[in-house]
Amino acid sequence: MTKALSYPKSRMRILLLENVHPVAVELLQQQGYQVDVRKQALSEDELIAELADVSLLGIRSKTQVSRRVLEQAPRLLAIGAFCIGTNQIDLQAATELGIAVFNAPFSNTRSVVELALAEMILLMRGIPDKNRMLHAGQWDKSAAGSHEVRGKTLGLIGYGSIGTQLSVLAEAMGMRVLFFDIAEKLALGNAVQCRSMAEVLANADIVSLHVDGRASNTNLIGAEQLQTMRKGALLINLSRGHVVDIEALRDAVETGQLGGCAVDVFPYEPASNDEPFESPLRGLRNTLLTPHVGGSTAEAQENIGRFVPGKLSDFVDTGATQNAVNFPEIILPTLADAHRVLHIHRNVPGILARINSILAERGVNIVGQYLKTNDTIGYVITDINADYDEGVLAQLRALEHTLRVRVLY
Repeated sequence: MTKALSYPKSRMRILLLENVHPVAVELLQQQGYQVDVRKQALSEDELIAELADVSLLGIRSKTQVSRRVLEQAPRLLAIGAFCIGTNQIDLQAATELGIAVFNAPFSNTRSVVELALAEMILLMRGIPDKNRMLHAGQWDKSAAGSHEVRGKTLGLIGYGSIGTQLSVLAEAMGMRVLFFDIAEKLALGNAVQCRSMAEVLANADIVSLHVDGRASNTNLIGAEQLQTMRKGALLINLSRGHVVDIEALRDAVETGQLGGCAVDVFPYEPASNDEPFESPLRGLRNTLLTPHVGGSTAEAQENIGRFVPGKLSDFVDTGATQNAVNFPEIILPTLADAHRVLHIHRNVPGILARINSILAERGVNIVGQYLKTNDTIGYVITDINADYDEGVLAQLRALEHTLRVRVLY
């Protein structure tokens, strides 16, 4: 096979949006890619126009990557979400089109946990109201309604990487920890797993939400759940904006059912810093509102800036899909003295046999082969050590149910 058939990185364009950390730009440029950086998110039409010749796309939380966008991005191999969430990407469409999606599930964990800890302490001390009053020139020195977090019960809804770390640190501060997760999880320290979310809500002084953005989590916490909570309890939402019914939360704080809340994510968030922020939660007593900055620390953004480019480069260089959110996960060695053929196809029976039949007919020797599938696609990686003509690739691309074929050296 001639070198011309393997695409050089210097001809691969990467588009990075939403002001990703400079270290990501530096790392990708060092790899030899063409890197185009934009500070802002792009609209759907703008994104379609830009992606015509883009091989890799990097975004944060505001850019919406719809099916319409993906269907008009013929050269797009992978998307890197420089954040935890991927609900801004149509994952089903990406999978069906053979586009891998990577995120940074752990890189900003500590930042989110530290904000949650800070907020629960501030809310328990009534600091939002005391701060507001002092700014208005009112001095109200009193211990009324001010409490330590030590000895209180923290209820966690969601016990993933953020929930578990928050559990450990809260316990170190003297708190009792209850948690609920839809999956069976190993409880760390003395944390107790509850059998229902209602059990956590009814027994916690502070409830902190750490769930993902799946559609079924919409209004996970509504009026009914808020009434289940202890009177005067606190609610912290650093997960997704649609997880909490904002109108019901406002009512719960106004009536005193809740003693206060802290919210970092909202059902609708301004597209830019120039757009006004509107919310029913504005002006509520003992309420902390932050502009989706749970993971926005210098340390977290640098960690993300290093992590995601590594996953994109591994995918381009070796075909590896470790930590991909929509592809079967395969960890592959770097290729040496062989060609590697990557075949992405719809998950139907018999594809592997037909691939091997084509290679056998052409007299191509297989050095190693890997196959993994999920509900939507199959991913076959075949390492071969024989020279072969371009007709092999043409046959593989013409194979029914094929989504993408790529060759690596």
